[in-house]
Amino acid sequence: MQIKINLRIFIFIIIFCLTRQIEIYGILMLFAFFHELGHLFTGLFLGFKPYSLGINPLGLSINFEINARDYNKKVIKGNMLALKKLIIALGGPFVNFVLVIFFLMLDQDLLGVSKEFLVYANILIGLFNLIPIYPLDGGRILKNVLHILTGLESTYSYTNLISNISIIILTMFSSICILYLKNIAVVLIVGYLWYLVINENKLYNQRMKIYEIIKETM
Repeated sequence: MQIKINLRIFIFIIIFCLTRQIEIYGILMLFAFFHELGHLFTGLFLGFKPYSLGINPLGLSINFEINARDYNKKVIKGNMLALKKLIIALGGPFVNFVLVIFFLMLDQDLLGVSKEFLVYANILIGLFNLIPIYPLDGGRILKNVLHILTGLESTYSYTNLISNISIIILTMFSSICILYLKNIAVVLIVGYLWYLVINENKLYNQRMKIYEIIKETM
């Protein structure tokens, strides 16, 4: 399996070291690892084979080999592949919320880390990944649900629109948090999300041009 490291993670590590928040970042990355295990085991259960692991500033990402036969199995207006991808996307946040329940049941802190922080960290990771911004889990869930209900072409348009609206709303909310908390971590995370959204916007525009060419030739 290929392992790809996003070099921007080192910028995050340096900044968190300088701001003396590296322990918090380390714990969040640890639970992001458990989050990704949820995706991995869900994918393996559904018969997928992982081919690459990406390490990025906000956690990890696993890519699976596609079974071409799933393209041909119809599920409403989508296919079996979209349904399986939807289930895999739900697997990560599910693990975080299971960990929340587990830590709530503890009677004491774990390895010197407060029980409350462990609960908070997993709620944060679980909810953050459910934000409907592609390629976060929330964006993937949205994309695959729309694919099943509306078909593929309109799915790209709706997913792109909702992602852009979501990042704008998140930025406005985060600006208030930055003003009161004065935490650089919020700036880094929102900045990185903008980078992801801008990249997805470029891909979306390329797809739409392809669809226009196909329509003109029909």
